[in-house]
Amino acid sequence: MNQEYEPEATRRDASDTESSRASRGWWDRNADEYQSEHGAFLGDDRFVWGPEGLDEAEAGLLGPAAELKGRRVLEIGAGAAQCSRWLAAQGARPVALDLSHRQLQHALRIAGGAPDGAAGEPQLVEADAGALPFRDGSFDLACSAYGAIPFVADPVRVLREVRRVLRPGGRFVFSVTHPIRWAFPDEPGPEGLSVAASYFDRTPYVEQDEAGRAVYVEHHRTVGDRVRDVVAGGFRLVDLVEPEWPEWNAQEWGGWSPLRGNLIPGTAVFVCEAA
Repeated sequence: MNQEYEPEATRRDASDTESSRASRGWWDRNADEYQSEHGAFLGDDRFVWGPEGLDEAEAGLLGPAAELKGRRVLEIGAGAAQCSRWLAAQGARPVALDLSHRQLQHALRIAGGAPDGAAGEPQLVEADAGALPFRDGSFDLACSAYGAIPFVADPVRVLREVRRVLRPGGRFVFSVTHPIRWAFPDEPGPEGLSVAASYFDRTPYVEQDEAGRAVYVEHHRTVGDRVRDVVAGGFRLVDLVEPEWPEWNAQEWGGWSPLRGNLIPGTAVFVCEAA
């Protein structure tokens, strides 16, 4: 592909295979820039659910921090494993899984040469969330902060895989772009405050190269779709958290900003338990 070519943004169908291939390639190419731009906000060992800055240390969506000790936790779409590193600091036994090899290399960089799985460090696994390489009932908890689920064509497949590897009654908490955002332009300023598309249009957002190959894919589901997916995946929805924009957060992150965050939700966090 011509390196100077800007991918074309469009709305079209994208299969699970095409979406997975695009996600792996995009994150491998953009991991360095992503960690450089957002690494300071994410921290090396902080668990943040989204651009608003909702911190698991305060939210306790996985349960009280004191009860994490000894728990085996799977993080899906872990990136550089910042969330898993926080879990390890609480005494949990986290496994950080990501599709992108380059993102996991950043996890090793942050670890400063310590091998994965060492004291205070999560175990790192490179794999697709739709085909988890773990035995049934291997984990007590699972989590995903904007990982995997927004980028797959078949989220129920991922949810069923997570349900499979969780023990009975295990909790899975995941965050995604709030579905209402799909009706608005992805802009942080005033232009991002006017409805520009149908909330009910589930056609995926695709960026494609000159040959029409997808290089980035994101899939839209309505709130109702997400709830039905959770149930179809074998979970019970315990809570749906819509973080408000805090006064201390002055950053812009893509289409997230204080202006928009004070008016419309930007993140939805689904708290689920294995049925």
